Amino acid sequence: MDVSLATPALLFPAISLLLLAYTNRFLALSALIRTLHGTYSDNPRDGILGQISNLRRRLYLIKDMQMWGVVSIFFCVFAMLLFFAHTVTAARMSFGAALISLLVSLTISFLEIRISVGALTLQLQDVEEHVQ
Repeated sequence: MDVSLATPALLFPAISLLLLAYTNRFLALSALIRTLHGTYSDNPRDGILGQISNLRRRLYLIKDMQMWGVVSIFFCVFAMLLFFAHTVTAARMSFGAALISLLVSLTISFLEIRISVGALTLQLQDVEEHVQ
């Protein structure tokens, strides 16, 4: 497989879009946390504390997703610099590190989505119990 200066550049759009999606998840979660904080301040309930605990866990996962995404783009840029300097072996290693970092970021994203779906499922069950 031929890896050149252009190869790491192919990841830029993907990583940039992922970081944007991660930031949007973070912003939505931040708004939800602020709303729950206000709700809990007005009417303290144990159910809200459970939700806040879940959101805290998700918040840390999103932070880790973003961090590994940034590490990935860093290694992509570094690989391009190394290719430009004609140090192909080091450039390939840096590009490999970028791919591994991206995989770590995506794996954490998968875990965060599972937790999110689990929390929403519990909330839907709560609504269904009140309807019946």
